[in-house]
Amino acid sequence: MEVIAQGALVKMPAKIAPQICYQLKLGDHLIDLNSYLGQPVKLSFLGQINCTHCGRKTSKSFAQGYCYPCFKKLPQCDLCIMSPEKCHYEQGTCRDPSWGEQFCFQSHYVYLANSSGVKVGITRGTQIPTRWIDQGAIQALPVLRVDTRFQSGLVEQIFAAHVTDKTNWRAMLKGQVDRLDLQAERDRLMTLCQEELTLLENRFGLQAIQRLPEAEVVELDYPVLNFPAKVTSLSFDKTPVVEGVLQGIKGQYLILDTGVINLRKFTAYQVEFSA
Repeated sequence: MEVIAQGALVKMPAKIAPQICYQLKLGDHLIDLNSYLGQPVKLSFLGQINCTHCGRKTSKSFAQGYCYPCFKKLPQCDLCIMSPEKCHYEQGTCRDPSWGEQFCFQSHYVYLANSSGVKVGITRGTQIPTRWIDQGAIQALPVLRVDTRFQSGLVEQIFAAHVTDKTNWRAMLKGQVDRLDLQAERDRLMTLCQEELTLLENRFGLQAIQRLPEAEVVELDYPVLNFPAKVTSLSFDKTPVVEGVLQGIKGQYLILDTGVINLRKFTAYQVEFSA
């Protein structure tokens, strides 16, 4: 095999064109992964992890790419990033108020996606459709647009009483996902959650929580030659060299004939790509 590039691994950039096109990003190198479908590839962990924020060498990556000190102090690693309904900005304890004002006090969307069945999720407007691609969704539908991340978390909690907010990643990777009528699911949820949503509208104002009844379902098509009958998870922490024939790419996973690997999990790992 020929060495193509090496560098710090980050989340795969992707775009719809019309099938999703993925790139492998290693440092400053961008590699068109779709062109390697059906070919043998090899990814080798070079034994070093450098914090994606400060560059410090670390023996373990926290929160997908950070050293422990950065994990403990950066606002993007705070508990409220995973649980936005736990935002503590108003209590004056935000790790970095200016960061919070830039990233959390902007429009967010509450959406339904079909990655392994219907699920609810939230994302900034700037992350549509990236967020859906990262989750391996084959369909997605924006349901509400809200003013802040905190508000989106409150709405997500309401919907999560009736639908999951998690993806069954094994089912997603096996391709065992039927198309759904997401608009019908939206209407069902809006009826079930009408009382709670009205309370939020009264609390924050009608303009803060805007319904999107005219939104269209987005269909997503992934570059996959063959879905695995059995999902075997591969990890650089257990096997520094991961290789096999590239069968597909979905979510942030490479599907090889030897197993699957979630590249996003290994953000900041120094990796060499060969093909």
